[in-house]
Amino acid sequence: MASFAHDGRRIAYTEYGDGARTVVLVHGLLLSQRMHERLARALAQRGNHVVTIDLLGHGLSDRPSEPASYSTSIFGQQVVALLDHLAIGEAIVLGTSLGANVALEVAALAPARVRGMVIETPVLDQALIACLLAFGPLMIGLTFARPVARLGSLAARAVPRRVLPVWADIALDTVRQDPGPSSAVLQGLFFARVAPGPQERRAMLAPTLVIGHRRDPVHPLSDAGALADELPNACLLEANSLVELRLTPERLTSEIAAFLDACWKPTRRGRHRQRAAAAS
Repeated sequence: MASFAHDGRRIAYTEYGDGARTVVLVHGLLLSQRMHERLARALAQRGNHVVTIDLLGHGLSDRPSEPASYSTSIFGQQVVALLDHLAIGEAIVLGTSLGANVALEVAALAPARVRGMVIETPVLDQALIACLLAFGPLMIGLTFARPVARLGSLAARAVPRRVLPVWADIALDTVRQDPGPSSAVLQGLFFARVAPGPQERRAMLAPTLVIGHRRDPVHPLSDAGALADELPNACLLEANSLVELRLTPERLTSEIAAFLDACWKPTRRGRHRQRAAAAS
């Protein structure tokens, strides 16, 4: 696993495959780049150069304890800095949950660097109350019951890595982390903007595949559908469940791979540039 420095902090990343077709995979809240390892390998086997990243406060990246260090905008800057570090002019950005919102921030910050986006289960307007209910108690517990949380962290660290089934081990990675910085991540995200606003989103011309699913108030299908309607060059793909891409990934992986192929076709990119020129 490699790393680079951004604003004096270490950001970890991993590369799979090689070539000119780069896709960056961005993980969900309090998870790590390990959640995308299987997808990264599958996309690399299809001829893509895949890069996974641990955002600040996650995985093996640095974990400062100041809430001001964390926001989706700052995370977007880290993805652009990763492209700069690797000397990559443009890439497709795929993000899940928090990572989906970060992908939108990258498109707002550096639209010329975004060849396309895959937005899996974005967290937007219809999800805010559910997020408060789901993550508010967790933030309070990590902040005010930190000694108890640290005991849980120590117990989780006693379990050897990669002994459990892969997703159990990835979930345990979250518990293994020191609770202080995890609380800071949640606080920083709670008091910063969730994602670029509707006006910014309507100006994002990159081809986009939006993936949503039903029966999850934190990632409602209504948010995914509304985003697909807002983005000028987006289409909506409905997943069977939150875990389909993790546990039975064949269908969605094939859809994503086909979308990546379409994004890199010169004719598709030419139409995108024409739209961008007309908009300016």
